[in-house]
Amino acid sequence: MVLVLGLGVVAVVRPGPVDRMLGGGAAPSGAAVSRTPDPTPSAVLAPAGAVGTAPDPWKVKAALDPLMTSVALGTEVHASVIDAASGKVLYERNADVPATPASTTKLLTAATVLAARGPAYRLTTRAVAGSAGEVVLVGGGDPTLSVDAKALFPGAARLDELATQVKKSLAGVAPTRVIVDTTLFSGPETASGWAPDDISPLGQVARIQPLMTNGGRIKPVHNEHGGDPRYPDPAIGAGKAFAKMLGVTTVVRGRAPAGARELGAVQSPPLVQITDWMLEQSDNTIADVLARQVAIAAGKPATFDGATEAIIAKLRDLGLPNDEADLYDGSGLSRHNGISPALLTHLLTLAAGGQQPALTGIFGGLPVAGWSGTLEDRFAAPKPNQVARGLVRAKTGTLSGVNTMAGQVLTADGRLLVFAMMASGSANAYTAKAALDRVPARLVQCGC
Repeated sequence: MVLVLGLGVVAVVRPGPVDRMLGGGAAPSGAAVSRTPDPTPSAVLAPAGAVGTAPDPWKVKAALDPLMTSVALGTEVHASVIDAASGKVLYERNADVPATPASTTKLLTAATVLAARGPAYRLTTRAVAGSAGEVVLVGGGDPTLSVDAKALFPGAARLDELATQVKKSLAGVAPTRVIVDTTLFSGPETASGWAPDDISPLGQVARIQPLMTNGGRIKPVHNEHGGDPRYPDPAIGAGKAFAKMLGVTTVVRGRAPAGARELGAVQSPPLVQITDWMLEQSDNTIADVLARQVAIAAGKPATFDGATEAIIAKLRDLGLPNDEADLYDGSGLSRHNGISPALLTHLLTLAAGGQQPALTGIFGGLPVAGWSGTLEDRFAAPKPNQVARGLVRAKTGTLSGVNTMAGQVLTADGRLLVFAMMASGSANAYTAKAALDRVPARLVQCGC
């Protein structure tokens, strides 16, 4: 099977959770850190140029218009299709009008954090000396941090390894208590527009804090349909696990002293690996924690408002129509979000073109139709949709009455197109998803 990525061609093996991860760069100068070795990089993409013939917009319109009026899609449909090689618009339907994007919002978060921080950037969790024998666990914004070797995220930094470093630094002196420092982030821990059950113990997201293990989950298990048990206070949960390793019973919140002596540090996998998981599994917690990194890199407060303002500003810096995005979070759980399909297709076109190398990292995490992530069970019915299996890579989005998808598709003659669709007002999620899948499936068949 061959997929086109970034106007290059690459043979693809069946992906598991983040099996396509790329390696990262060196640790920051002077950092005493522990981290697992980088995974084997995926194959280098060979430049392929413009393959095949660019479709005729009129023929694309004739092929897609009947699908866009399907009752199953709902009462409102927005769509955009662009030829990735030329940047030519092939299809538009309310393309410049923002609509509820659901989890396709994560494409903006992934692209802007990679642009702001770089694909090789790593997130550091530190332990420093407090007063009177205290050990301060300082959250560095790593949502993939693991308690021990039973990690949910491949190559995750580990609290047990950090505890070993601390014990060595203390040279036999028993700590008195653990202080949890979460001051990297500020403001509300939940976003405007989130439903109450989104943040319940079995919801879709954890409270957004700079210290957590396994994305705020109590156990390192990912349930693709949601409902993973999560800590009501992820930072305290991580602090208690760390304290137990040090033989301490008391865990409280506090702040690391200025200039405190570092007792140890562990680093996350490279950022591109974290965005891979976030996109493939549509992890809401990771998305909103990473959005804070866009804010921090821009010198803005690490809040929901700071993060969304920084994402929109970075889109402007990249030359994208940032006025077509109105964001309240970085995950897409908020129903207040608005993004135009044209913004998403222009972002995908920019990423495919190679002018912004950091952005190409968004393609590696996109689920493959009928094969991986949130698309593993899609493109199954009706039978004509099955033609798209392995030829579509896309980010999906689902809220009650809202179904979205944005990504890339390889046509019958090998042409790479990028597309974005947002449909709302559907009464049945199952039939709406099947109707949505028909569009990229039609583009696969369409020589046009």
